[in-house]
Amino acid sequence: MNNPKADPSDQALAALRYQTAARDLEHIVRNIAARYIVQQVPLTWRLLHAIEAEALADLGFASRHDALLLGLFQRPSDLPYPETDEAVDFGTSTALPAVFAFAVSAYEEAARRAAQPAPDRPGLKRSRPWGG
Repeated sequence: MNNPKADPSDQALAALRYQTAARDLEHIVRNIAARYIVQQVPLTWRLLHAIEAEALADLGFASRHDALLLGLFQRPSDLPYPETDEAVDFGTSTALPAVFAFAVSAYEEAARRAAQPAPDRPGLKRSRPWGG
């Protein structure tokens, strides 16, 4: 990929494949995180590692993208993170492994939504899922 003589269309294709895989992984991570968010489970280091393991082991993800591309989303082994039940805190760091960043983003977004007051709309009837 770092070959300066590579065809620009090959580089564009590789970038597109990476972006597609990143969006796919983000969707998977957000779905996994949503299960815990709905249950109001706090994001701990142990849970973050579990989300990462589940997302990277997703068979659909692995079948849609080649092994080389999948390897780009693996956290390097020389980047150890705690595996405790303490709340996740990255401080001001913005250099996070992809899965960690997607999970933290999902939790932050859920916290922002929870902090917003519910819109007051008188006369608006809440519909029931079964059509009532």
